[in-house]
Amino acid sequence: MPKPSPIRHLLVVLGDQLNPDSTAFTDFDPKQDRVWMAEVNEESTHIWSSKQRIALFISAMRHFAKELGDSKIPLSYIAFEDPSNSQSLDGELLKAIQAFQPQALIMTAPGDWRVLEKIKGVSKQTGVPLEIREDNYFFSTVREFAEHAKGRKQLRLEYWYRELRKKHSILMEDGQPIGGEWNYDQENRSSFGKEGPPPIPAPLRFKTDAITKEVIRLVNERFANHPGELSASLEGFGWPVTRAQALLVLTDFIKMRLPLYGQFQDAMWTKEPWLFHAHIASALNLKLLSAHEVVNTAQVAFHQGTAPLAAVEGFIRQILGWREYVRGIYWTQMPSYLERNALNANAPLPAFFWNGNTSMNCLQETINQSLNTGYAHHIQRLMVTGLYTLLLGVHPKEVHAWYLSMYVDAVEWVELPNVIGMSQFADGGLMASKPYIATGKYIDRMSNYCKGCQFKPDQSHGQDACPFTTLYWDFLMHHESSMSKNPRMVMQVRNLKRMSDETKAAIQAQAKQHRLSLQP
Repeated sequence: MPKPSPIRHLLVVLGDQLNPDSTAFTDFDPKQDRVWMAEVNEESTHIWSSKQRIALFISAMRHFAKELGDSKIPLSYIAFEDPSNSQSLDGELLKAIQAFQPQALIMTAPGDWRVLEKIKGVSKQTGVPLEIREDNYFFSTVREFAEHAKGRKQLRLEYWYRELRKKHSILMEDGQPIGGEWNYDQENRSSFGKEGPPPIPAPLRFKTDAITKEVIRLVNERFANHPGELSASLEGFGWPVTRAQALLVLTDFIKMRLPLYGQFQDAMWTKEPWLFHAHIASALNLKLLSAHEVVNTAQVAFHQGTAPLAAVEGFIRQILGWREYVRGIYWTQMPSYLERNALNANAPLPAFFWNGNTSMNCLQETINQSLNTGYAHHIQRLMVTGLYTLLLGVHPKEVHAWYLSMYVDAVEWVELPNVIGMSQFADGGLMASKPYIATGKYIDRMSNYCKGCQFKPDQSHGQDACPFTTLYWDFLMHHESSMSKNPRMVMQVRNLKRMSDETKAAIQAQAKQHRLSLQP
């Protein structure tokens, strides 16, 4: 077989860059250039990635590769099954460089520091220049955020969000926010109450085609010992894996669930995983959707009168605000951000996080949902699983690895700041002004998880005490010195000081017993 002629550019396309209009393709010439993509075990095993997550990435990659092939774009695609596959990203890229002898490597900025370092290493090793281009699927650039962050000891979402609202004229009128307020939290975040949620439109899910069915078979065979459930049924896997499907999911959300999204965005309910959420995060992170079109579609819904301002603003804040914000945090703070552990938390992650086998109903519900679907909404993540690990004192890197493993929308640039900064307060307050801690009463107020649970959220010690409530007070006692210096924690510390020494001792003994019960 004749050796391929040297090419001009080898375009490196990663599994979360599945958009043919990305900056990497800007000056693509099929006569001189070639696209390179690779499926490698390393990307599913450097953390113990769930079956749902692996299947989504690989199916979406294979569908994108098919679209490139249908468009006659030269493509080198290395599949898991290829007998010559080294199963490492840098190993396969080295082989591609040797085969095609490109003058340069071209890629859109990746979302993972580890991957960027690997590709830089290959470029340095081979002497082939690497050109990294801005990702045009975001509103802002990392450089813009870095400029915003200069001189700030704390990086708060609100200030960055307002800057972007003004710059891009989102929900603005004559230089002011529409409605006169920047956010409408006071109108959002209601619970369902005792009566439960109103009728919830079923989210759009997709039947598996031949490509996805083959991926599911492969994942169940090759990654049989990985966490989670996966099948070719509509209940077993229904995520969008193409841009056409992603657009349908966005349209379905805007029409069917956005009007009540804001009001119930924080609410939880047993056996109702989907509720009024959008379920588009995975499509956004795979670049099947752009942040611009998502925000603009929601804004149009408000102007057309099909969704209220509070719901639309709350949703847009998640995309234009939070998503852009955590990306800026990640890229301005890495690689040291991964090592942050301001609270000196060192407990291991409980084993039940991998199988849902716990008597705490809220955790059992949320973890089993995550294992079965690869999904949990932000309050389930922040105020159930994340709250528990924070109060228990689990090492933040272990918590990070679990979230990155579990969820279909988990890519490191968005997941890591959410865990290290927002959920575990491991960055010491760079992102959040206080640890997000609460007793079991919060979960009782926002869900029906406590109904029928053997533990009572209003009890901190004794046989029926809720572990969340016990660990909440134990956390405050353990960190009382540092928490008393935080203005937003004054009330909680004051409540602790009112507690009798006998009660404090009983809580500490209960917390110790709970920790012992988690040991294998």
